[in-house]
Amino acid sequence: MTVQKESMIVLIINAGSSSLKYQLINMHPDAHDHDVMASGVVERIGESQGKLTHKKISGQKNAKFIKEQQINDHGIAMHLAAGMLTDKDAGVISTINEIDAVGHRVVQGGENFNASILIDDDVKKAIRDNYPLAPLHNPPNLTGIEVAESLFPSIPNIAVFDTEFHQTIPQKAFMYALPYEFYEKFRVRRYGFHGTSHKFVSNSAADLIKINKEELNLITVHLGNGCSICAIEKGRCVDTSMGMTPLAGVMMGTRTGDIDPAIQKYLIEYTNLNAEELDNIFNKKSGLKGICGMNDMRDIHSAANRGNERAQLALEMFAYQVKKYIGAYVAVLGSVDGIIFTAGIGENDTVTREMICSNLTGLGIEIDPSRNSEVSSEPRAIHSGSSKVQVWVVPTNEELQIAREVVNCLY
Repeated sequence: MTVQKESMIVLIINAGSSSLKYQLINMHPDAHDHDVMASGVVERIGESQGKLTHKKISGQKNAKFIKEQQINDHGIAMHLAAGMLTDKDAGVISTINEIDAVGHRVVQGGENFNASILIDDDVKKAIRDNYPLAPLHNPPNLTGIEVAESLFPSIPNIAVFDTEFHQTIPQKAFMYALPYEFYEKFRVRRYGFHGTSHKFVSNSAADLIKINKEELNLITVHLGNGCSICAIEKGRCVDTSMGMTPLAGVMMGTRTGDIDPAIQKYLIEYTNLNAEELDNIFNKKSGLKGICGMNDMRDIHSAANRGNERAQLALEMFAYQVKKYIGAYVAVLGSVDGIIFTAGIGENDTVTREMICSNLTGLGIEIDPSRNSEVSSEPRAIHSGSSKVQVWVVPTNEELQIAREVVNCLY
């Protein structure tokens, strides 16, 4: 396509195993100005009682609409979402034909994709071929694509991959020290995730720090219920904490992060647990939750303030592990222009940010406690005047980044 419209209405789809999130964005192709028109989430797909929560956004006013009914599959979920977008009360467009393009979050692109791409049969086959690498994510991602193609037959669909941003990682950083044939035959390597978020905040940081992206060295720190850290050299990702799966890296809300792989064999031998049960524990019952029984940082801080020793331990472990990755990535990059905190914990948890950045003056990293304690939904600098490395809090916006990728792909 070569003809640009004055604006584009882009529908963003993020299909999970039992949920579907969507957002309708009005994009300006040149300046990337945008307006969020509506957003929603369909939950408990396939269960006896599903729920759709839809928000109609008009300027500063939001109106919420809720539907509760059985939602058997993603096809029904997509039809419900499309119906809300055109509903006489909840809707923001007259017909679905007003939608110009659909952007899909796809978790795992393997080594097939280093950019977002217009979806065709070959792309769908590659997504399907990568099922073994992301069995919980790629199948519902592809289902969302196929339902959208059926529902919007004349509208282009674009795949935006979580792994795309990390395709610039060199082999010395993405390979595991296993027999090389495991990489050749089974594609065992580091892939990394949260790429859309890291890309968004690193692009934003270039404008904030006022250094061209191609000259900028960053450490981006995405801390939410899932956590990942990236080393970005001259605008290109050169290492990331998550691995072949999102289980690797720092401890997270319910995931272990990096552990000795021999622990699994040891526990299988000395408990009644099998490999599948341990995998479930490592992913859903470990991390912060495993240490103190909670995975919401607000609850953990509250408990620690009341003297809960395990909550305090969880906080100290978390901050320590993030600090170690920052130190390692300073060594990888040689020099760092900025550290960027983002996502739920990274954007909002002043105490944890301070714990992470404490005692890093030897690396040129120093935050200003008063600036760090400010609460804002806007990007903000939190480093001290004497800090050699800038430290910023930059709210992430993965949906906007996907919409930008859609525009870039089509024009």
